[in-house]
Amino acid sequence: MVDHAVGHDGRAPSLAEGQEPRSRAIAYRLLGSSAEADEAVREAGTAVDADTDTDADADADTEADVARVCLRMLRARESQRTDPWDPWATDQPRELAALDTLTPAERVAFVLHDMFAVPIDRIAPVVERTPAATRQLVSRAGARVRDTEEMPEPDLPRQREVVAALLAAARDGDAYALHELLDPDVLLRADAEAVRAGATTAHGASVVAQRLAERARTLRPSLVDGAAGLVVVGATENEVRAVLTFTVIDGHVTAVGLLMDPDHLARLEVEVLPG
Repeated sequence: MVDHAVGHDGRAPSLAEGQEPRSRAIAYRLLGSSAEADEAVREAGTAVDADTDTDADADADTEADVARVCLRMLRARESQRTDPWDPWATDQPRELAALDTLTPAERVAFVLHDMFAVPIDRIAPVVERTPAATRQLVSRAGARVRDTEEMPEPDLPRQREVVAALLAAARDGDAYALHELLDPDVLLRADAEAVRAGATTAHGASVVAQRLAERARTLRPSLVDGAAGLVVVGATENEVRAVLTFTVIDGHVTAVGLLMDPDHLARLEVEVLPG
């Protein structure tokens, strides 16, 4: 649990009257859990600035504090996630399943902007991006939520270029190049068979770069349903044992999927490429 600061009366600080309902609504939409939303609002209450000039500024600063706490909690959640990934799972509500395809920064930017009409210039400091980059976060997150799946970059030659550069950097052990190609909030998700084989979910450029470097020598370039990917093959190229799919947007890898389940692999059209 969070160790909350206390006021002179011995109670944890709370948000001003009128701020808490909207702030809690934001936290709930971001986290999807009433208990976590309450925790985020309580923690944000310790950061409320009593010297803010106007009520409007106070409300905006409070929402930003709540969003920052939620962003940290989402990042921690991804770092600790152990449940296997199933890209074809249908047991979640449509909206939640769509939000779960987003990186933490994309989720925060999209929810604040599209669901609560927070201006881009107020979201940018929260997600630690420029306003232009934040607008791109919102745009690509919105496209994925509407489609309920991650769509590859339409420029296939550019996508293949990025994935090829990623593989080359991983094989060379070039940590700097790997970090330049990976989004800071990149997610690597593994299906149940991959988890049984020892793979785990990973979040963040440093961890994902390490995981890719560990597998680099076994990986081959491929096309997976027409998009750039990497595969692990068996004795022959027709024996595909594992597939890595990539979401590449604006020249950066934002998500990696590791699929080893035979049922999952059977759904994919895989073409192993030379090299």
